[in-house]
Amino acid sequence: MGERTEQQARQYYDDFSHSYERERGHGYHRMIDELELEVTLPFARGARVLELGCGTGLILARVAEVAEEAVGIDLSEGMAQHARERGLDVQIGSVTDLPFEDDEFDLTYSFKVLAHVPDIDAALREAARVTRPGGHLLLEFYNPWSLRYLAKRVAGPQPIADNRTEADIPTRWDSPRAIEKLLPPNLELVDFYGVRVLTPAASAHRIPWVAPTLRRAEHRAARSSLRYFGGFLVAVLRKSDRNG
Repeated sequence: MGERTEQQARQYYDDFSHSYERERGHGYHRMIDELELEVTLPFARGARVLELGCGTGLILARVAEVAEEAVGIDLSEGMAQHARERGLDVQIGSVTDLPFEDDEFDLTYSFKVLAHVPDIDAALREAARVTRPGGHLLLEFYNPWSLRYLAKRVAGPQPIADNRTEADIPTRWDSPRAIEKLLPPNLELVDFYGVRVLTPAASAHRIPWVAPTLRRAEHRAARSSLRYFGGFLVAVLRKSDRNG
């Protein structure tokens, strides 16, 4: 990111940090967290793990329970402060210039961050650099081949805090085909995992007789042939062995 863009993003997430967890513990947002953890925890078990853009640490806290070491980085001091209050190891920094050594982590993952990074090439290079050869990366993108994309186009930018909407931060949408073309040459695409494949709108999870059925269906769809249509598309990647 340019310095001005990064400052704007930092202020956006500092403002967002005050209300970020308001809806996180139940309904739609809880389901999204469960789906992301479903793909992350098997890779994180016993591993040295880095979360890019860890926010308030909701996912990182669960990962830290199974990892050998779990570290987070976030641009926002407001977000990071909440994560540190959970006892997590979180540093302040940019995903395009990570303050870590080469090959330091077995697993590097990121959710809902890369879609808001203009310099996506630098972010992907840095994620690959800090991951050891043979290690894995789980990197989530916003997918234009999805019901979520259509819903966003219809509804427009939504408020996220006082005097803030989603329009205050740049957002990119990358299809499965586009993601493959973005990857550095030392990253191998293993698979995709789809998050929010079937949910037409988050409000559907407030309907008592709909929510349980939809939640179960989302867990099945995440690894099915429908996964390519996930609103949040997780690229499961492996870093090439140094001598490979």
